[in-house]
Amino acid sequence: MTKDSFDFRDLFVLDLANNHQGDVEHGKTIIRQMADVVHKRGAKAAVKFQFRQLDTFVHPDHREGSDNKHIPRFLSTELKRPAYEEMLAEVRKQDLLGMCTPFDEESVDIIVDMGFDIIKVASCSAMDWPLLEKIAASNLPVICSTGGLDQEAIDSLYTFFFHRGVHFALMHCVSIYPTPPNMLNLNQVATMVKRHDHAVIGWSTHEEPDNLGAVQVAYAKGARIFERHVGAVTDKIQLNAYSSTAEQVERWITSLQQAKEMCGGVERPPAPQEEVDSIIALQRGIFAREPLKKGTLLTRDMVFFAMPCQDNQISSGVWRENIELLEDIDAGGAIFESSIEAFPEMPEMVIKRSLHSVKALLNEAAIPLNSDFEVEYSHHYGLENFLNTGAVLIKCVDRDYCKKIIVQLPGQNHPSHFHKSKEETFQILRGVLEVEIDKHRKTLRPGDTCLVQPGVWHSFWTDTGCVFEEVSSRDLPGDSVYAEKRISQMERSERKTIVDHWGRFQLGDGALSWQ
Repeated sequence: MTKDSFDFRDLFVLDLANNHQGDVEHGKTIIRQMADVVHKRGAKAAVKFQFRQLDTFVHPDHREGSDNKHIPRFLSTELKRPAYEEMLAEVRKQDLLGMCTPFDEESVDIIVDMGFDIIKVASCSAMDWPLLEKIAASNLPVICSTGGLDQEAIDSLYTFFFHRGVHFALMHCVSIYPTPPNMLNLNQVATMVKRHDHAVIGWSTHEEPDNLGAVQVAYAKGARIFERHVGAVTDKIQLNAYSSTAEQVERWITSLQQAKEMCGGVERPPAPQEEVDSIIALQRGIFAREPLKKGTLLTRDMVFFAMPCQDNQISSGVWRENIELLEDIDAGGAIFESSIEAFPEMPEMVIKRSLHSVKALLNEAAIPLNSDFEVEYSHHYGLENFLNTGAVLIKCVDRDYCKKIIVQLPGQNHPSHFHKSKEETFQILRGVLEVEIDKHRKTLRPGDTCLVQPGVWHSFWTDTGCVFEEVSSRDLPGDSVYAEKRISQMERSERKTIVDHWGRFQLGDGALSWQ
């Protein structure tokens, strides 16, 4: 496994810290207890150590009588390398990952030499640039906590690792021990997910061990790595207020796994039949308010809506005026699908059904539009085939230079063509676009650009749905030539519907008046 192939997601970090109490056998007991919990819950976990070379890490004048509360603890629980090698061997034996936090440059060398899987940066070291340079050169995956940092510092840290090609993740962290609920600031997880999209974001936790809601909220906000301090209680050893026993860790992991189940996937799944049946049972059907004769064109005053909606009865959700009856209906009688002429489908209704999805893709791509734009609905094989062959082109600027936002829904394609004079560059903003340029196929992802010069055949399509920007020279009528001669021979109005804004009242019979 290379450092770049390591998957940070769904990783539990169990920080042994000084809860081994400077006792190797006690440390191995904690490792075994944690391994039992991890394997019972089917989780992926790393046991984390902390390395400080105390001979140089602590100034000689502070080795005795220091008023820094941490130094006496570090000195009293100090272990040498052979002790850590013995505990790391136990980690390997228990089929767990090994992780370590260095607090000085010499410790980084030892971590690499001992063969740890992951290196961790503590919050107190997140601005220690000499140490960070050493860590960045270790060629190990890196997880960095951000406790106490402001937004500018987190941005700098992210850029530091990104520019050095480090495979890294960031952890939201509050370095207060224990952290009260009102100081967890879990919205920052969502902020980091959005702001630092090349890094997996995690949650390094110091709240009281029995607070199980925090880890569920953190997962829902986007955290995918979870860290907490662990230990074991004995007759002589008690844990601090933010460290967890094996039993508490099991409840913590279980709580996280429940949150994952409750949140489900990102893509909206199809409704299960149980849910569909439940909704149908509450829908209203259409019934005749009075006796109605065959051939009647129904109007709203002739019908009423009531539940239950019977099998094959038309529901209130598909009601429209001027439906023609194919048979007589008694007063109070249900109107079934077989009782009416098939609904005439206006071609513009295809756009009506798809436009909300177009707007949703723009929202997902975080693209705001003003109120002054023109929209082209491209439909080279007719409006009725818009969902297969088509695109929505939003003209933002049209001068000697031109800018459009182009949206394609999943499964749409745009046929092969070239431009006589226009040069254009595509830049992908959301989704994946497949482009064929002079028989060369390219797969474009967010941030990718593609130049299309005049006279060059090109086509594009998407399986995922895509939003991309087209920046070009002047867009002139009659400039497009299609490989399929029939399309080239069509009037522009036959293959494009051009409207102001979204065309709310411009597409015939108020087809989009529902917006």
